[in-house]
Amino acid sequence: MPEGDTVWRTARRLHRALAGTTLTRGDLRVPALATTDLGGRDVIEAVSRGKHLLLRVDGGLTLHSHLGMEGSWRVHAAGERRRGGPEHQIRAVLANDRQVAVGYRLPVLELLRTADESTVVGHLGPDLLGPDWDAAEALRRLLADPGRAVGDALLDQRNLAGVGNVYKSEICHMLRISPWLPMERVPSPARLPALARKLLDVNKDRSARITTADPHPDRRLWVYGRAGRPCRRCGGPIRLADQGEPGRERPTYWCPRCQGGAAGA
Repeated sequence: MPEGDTVWRTARRLHRALAGTTLTRGDLRVPALATTDLGGRDVIEAVSRGKHLLLRVDGGLTLHSHLGMEGSWRVHAAGERRRGGPEHQIRAVLANDRQVAVGYRLPVLELLRTADESTVVGHLGPDLLGPDWDAAEALRRLLADPGRAVGDALLDQRNLAGVGNVYKSEICHMLRISPWLPMERVPSPARLPALARKLLDVNKDRSARITTADPHPDRRLWVYGRAGRPCRRCGGPIRLADQGEPGRERPTYWCPRCQGGAAGA
């Protein structure tokens, strides 16, 4: 599931493959950009901003994409067989003489002026993996709505950029906090942004996300994806419930015995 660490790693992969080269092909396969060709443009850099990807090219343009739940960018050598999915799922093909980057199932793909990037990422809070990371500002934003549930506050990209559903559940469990606990009742709330930063940073270079320090495939995470199975800390059953506003609910995993609280409480 794409979260801030996945997007950071994707941006680095795109940067290494394309930055400093001239695009020999720049197909954008979405209706609004069907007649746009980036071929012939020099790629300046690819960077992440929370869960957003910004690929900057000469002429003051930025290709903005978001992976959503199922999107991905795959990079392979020129002439190598594509492996990211069927042809009809391709939304972008960017190539130079050596490398090809293919964007699959991208729910957001748009071209904008680099000077206007703030229109798509300006609302974001401090980036957990970015040069603008500011723990104090992230904490201030998290506490701005004291009655808001911790899980919802962590997922709000306006508070801190990069946390997704996996990290939300893992952070709450590691700190023994119910995801439904109001922010005003969180003990030592500064631990939230500090742990979020630590987890994303240690995982940004890994293809398999680990929060338990155990690399075994069945023991990498504390609670996420483990509904009905025993808690690694106390042995009680991990529970699963939806959390969030109606129509925007997200699955949340937690251990009632370790973390207390109940869905909606």
